[in-house]
Amino acid sequence: MSGVFQNRYVRAILLSGLMVQIGIWVRNFAILLYVMEHTGGDAFAVSMISVAEFAPIFLFSFLAGTFADRWRPKRTMVWCEILSATSVVAVLATFMLGTWKAVFFATLISAILSQFSQPSGMKLFKLHVPADQIQAGMSAYQTLFAVFMVLGPIMGTFVFQQWGMEVSMIITAVAFLLAAAVLAFLPPDRVEETESKSTGLLDEMASGVRYVLSNRVLTLIGFCFMAAGLAIGLIQPLGIFLVTERLLLPKESLQWLLMVQGVGMILGGGATMAVAKKFSPQRLLMAGLFGNALAFAILGISTHLWLTLVAQFIAGLLLPCIQIGINTMLMKHTESTFLGRVNGILTPLFTGSMVIMMSLSGVLKKNLSLVTIYEVAAVLFIGGMLFILPLYRMQEGKSAQASEQIGS
Repeated sequence: MSGVFQNRYVRAILLSGLMVQIGIWVRNFAILLYVMEHTGGDAFAVSMISVAEFAPIFLFSFLAGTFADRWRPKRTMVWCEILSATSVVAVLATFMLGTWKAVFFATLISAILSQFSQPSGMKLFKLHVPADQIQAGMSAYQTLFAVFMVLGPIMGTFVFQQWGMEVSMIITAVAFLLAAAVLAFLPPDRVEETESKSTGLLDEMASGVRYVLSNRVLTLIGFCFMAAGLAIGLIQPLGIFLVTERLLLPKESLQWLLMVQGVGMILGGGATMAVAKKFSPQRLLMAGLFGNALAFAILGISTHLWLTLVAQFIAGLLLPCIQIGINTMLMKHTESTFLGRVNGILTPLFTGSMVIMMSLSGVLKKNLSLVTIYEVAAVLFIGGMLFILPLYRMQEGKSAQASEQIGS
């Protein structure tokens, strides 16, 4: 494990990610709380924050991934963070002049830029981290996200309540600039052999689609991603009803379920990092899918707080296995020159499936029982396992063959 953190690229990406997460959570909660105050809790205004955050994934992910394959990854990431900071400063200036609705653009612009930055970060992993360390590095990266899922809301709320909108935006801009500074100290990007410069953008996008369709591993990962997105999106908005209808507790008790899940994600990310070399990504992914299927099934039928908390903890504990398993397999089975486009194709499958089911879950709740919905979500995770099962068997066969060769 120490070898992973000795890699300067892993250290830089993690430290840069830390700065970005600070900026994102301070910004998101400042904007959320500010909009709540200025609109009296208007549901449409609040929902527009989520639209600004998720819409760029559908609109720009594939296009951004194609450009990420063309551009040098370190330079792309540095400029994305600088432009994010600049956009925050511009929005702050507009806000101080009295146009408060401009705060939505801080989220929108940063979300667009992240579609260019995120695949570039994966390319840096692919190019500069040894294959046997990628899974441990991704585990550390996912653990960072899990920590901020617990601490981020607390930190963002504290900063806004103590110092207000202006200071929150300044902290956000500084955090993005620090992220850019960390990455700027990395060695210059090496020039890769890419597709011919005469190749048009649309041709490169088409070749990315053909690449995914011709790669069985990536195609199966895409279907698994979609199944997981459908399952998570189906129950994402219904946690409050789990508390009030199944457990018969006040709605405020939802915070305990979210906290337990967050702690589980932190521990799960740390545990996955510790055992990264002992388990293949296929095994991690299968464990994560099965564990979440079991947890969702229990959540649906449980009427006891302790059992619900245990199931919520299991779901959080094994969710990093899904994220780390998929990302590791994606990087191992994708050429670096196609990594941006592959990410741009597969990521919207997950997010799109999740958002579609989130929009339908309210309608389904009116026509189906909560138990039925949670059991359907569990079945969707099992469906995801079926797509990965051929890859799991293939990996286990290779492992058994290697063991026989060593024995002989």
